[in-house]
Amino acid sequence: MKKAILAIAATGMLFGLFGCNNSEMATLKPTHSAELTPMQQSWRGVIPCADCEGIETSLFLDKDGTWVMNEHYQGVSREPSSFGSYGTWARTADKLVLTDSHGEKSFYRAKGDKLEMLDREGNPIESKLNYTLEPVKADLPTTPMAMRGMYFYMADAATFTDCTTGKRVAVANNAQLERDYAAAQGSDSKPVLLVVEGHFTLEPNPDTGVMVKTLAASKEAKFVPGKDCLSK
Repeated sequence: MKKAILAIAATGMLFGLFGCNNSEMATLKPTHSAELTPMQQSWRGVIPCADCEGIETSLFLDKDGTWVMNEHYQGVSREPSSFGSYGTWARTADKLVLTDSHGEKSFYRAKGDKLEMLDREGNPIESKLNYTLEPVKADLPTTPMAMRGMYFYMADAATFTDCTTGKRVAVANNAQLERDYAAAQGSDSKPVLLVVEGHFTLEPNPDTGVMVKTLAASKEAKFVPGKDCLSK
């Protein structure tokens, strides 16, 4: 009975998180739940793989409507064997819909306190293999991901407005990025398009100490003056 109660509670939390997202889903019956803490929820599992031992999959949902996923291909000799992706999430009546930075969609559904992967059309996978992710507490993955966004630096603080999600995040201290931005912006104090490989982390706000999502950029970074997120 205790396990059943926990499973029901976890499912309520999951779909309560879903309910925080886009107003386009407002016609659905709302889910009432307590405010979520911590801000982020995460799941992990090993998904079946046709040409490897399994894909260790970690999924992180943020209540701002964004997600990050890390997939590690087990038992392979090639590198890289880990791949990161991110994008936005939304829900239908019974599904979690992930849209990545390329516009590709993937689907999951709540199954007790777990998430079950669905097929490319959003239907259950007919298989005896395990396609579920278990709830875990874990840090955001550090696998680099290709990103594009508008970088802005002022008053000793940098921000990055991501082209895929439209979300603005802080940028970890990076002296090289600051110098390159200064050269790219010239005499204009305005955002400049940044193409970068990086990952998200949670860092304390220097003023309030509150943990905030932060972009940690790798050395693969390039400013593109005169362009924006709509430029090709």
